[in-house]
Parts: sequence; C-alpha cells; structure tokens
Amino acid sequence: MEQSQSLVAWLRGLSDAEFAAPSLLPGWDVRTLTGHLVLIHAGLDRLLDRPTRSAPVPLAEWVRRYRRDVDQIMALTAQTTADRTGPQLVEELGAALGILTHRLSGSELLPQVLDSPRGPTSLTDFLATRVVEVVVHADDLSRSLPDRAPVELQRRALGVCSRTLASVLAGQHPGRSIEVRIPPFAAVQCGIGDPGPTHTRGTPPNVVETDAVTFLRLATGRNTWTEAVQTGKVAASGLRADLSAALPLFS
Repeated sequence: MEQSQSLVAWLRGLSDAEFAAPSLLPGWDVRTLTGHLVLIHAGLDRLLDRPTRSAPVPLAEWVRRYRRDVDQIMALTAQTTADRTGPQLVEELGAALGILTHRLSGSELLPQVLDSPRGPTSLTDFLATRVVEVVVHADDLSRSLPDRAPVELQRRALGVCSRTLASVLAGQHPGRSIEVRIPPFAAVQCGIGDPGPTHTRGTPPNVVETDAVTFLRLATGRNTWTEAVQTGKVAASGLRADLSAALPLFS
C-alpha cells in the first residue's frame, strides 16, 4: 500500500493541463491512466468478495491471459474514467485505497484463492501482480510528465516486482542455461528457445544483469531488449544471454 499512497499524493498535485497531457501509453492521457489505477484498486476490493475452491492457475500462465483480455481491460478503463475530472478520479483512488488498506491490514479472514476474470488465482499472486501494476504505472506517469519530480518508487515495492517478474520468467521459460540477476532483489535461472547444453553446477555460462526499474520496463514492454543493451542498462555475457524472445512477460 505504500506505493499506492505515494502515487495518490503525487497525483493530487497535478493541474488540469497535466491530467490532459498524453501519457506514455498510446491513446491514453494522464487522466485515463489515473482512471485505470482506480480500476486496479477497486477491482481488487471486489475480487476479495469472490472466493473460489478451484485450484489457482500458476502465475506464469495466469499473466499470459492479460494479452487475451486487453480489449476488455481497455473498455473497463474507459467506463471507469468516463467524464470524471482528474481530481475526481484521484479522490476515488484515495477512497478505494483506504478501503483496501483497512481490509488487508484488519482482522477480516481473506480468501486464499480468488475467482478472477483470468481464472482462479492465489491471493498472494494476485496481490503481487497489483504491486507490479501500481509500480509500472507510477513509472509511466513520471515519464509522461518529465518536468515534474517523479513518483517515488518504494524499495519494498520494487523488490516485490523484481521477485514476481523473475518468477514469471523462470516459469514461462524453464531451464538453466541463463542466469538473470536483478540485484539486490532476485536471481533466477531460465532457458530461452533451444534448451542448449544442460547446466547443473555453479554459474551458468550466460548471465544477464540489470537493475529493478529496467527489468520492470522490459518485462512490461516499456523498453525493448535491444535498446536496454545498447544503452548499457543491461549487461549480458555469453552467446545465449538474450531475453528478447521472452519479452514482454506482463503486458
């Protein structure tokens, strides 16, 4: 919730002109992106009232379904934003955050598996993906309004993002030929494309290392692999140290 609180405080300082400015996301202005954040928080509150006894879909598979549902997400975002002003949406976001903070930190017994639009998901996995969404959209907003001081990205939230996305990468591309490091938060081994030689001991011959924000942008399609390597944001050593075929993970 810390990251959401930082985001609400930042949004409350925007002018009408800034809400009308184009965002980093094609076709969305800052006001629409704010409406999407309302949808994310209100959607979590609603989903807490939708338990299921079905087995949760593994996270690596569950996140693939975002691409399938992109039109539905766009329509729900438009419906949530409607003709509300930027400040009205920020107040709705603040109210939704207050409700969630109370529910998640209180004594309420929460369901462990939720019946989401993309299939059953564990509460733990769903909360982790909400953190990813909030952090990446905080970064989107900062980059959309570069003349403003950026939204502060909370260290704890960046850690959740790095571990979650690294787990998705390893789940979608199992193997041991590449080690991906996002210090100080996460390190995983994976395999991309042809499995190649099996690696069983020590450090794999192919190593990719990057920072948490760059990995977040790569995993969510904000930056390309080529751009990140060429600008030195990613260090890749080894003939097979290339994640381009696996990206984005979460879009």
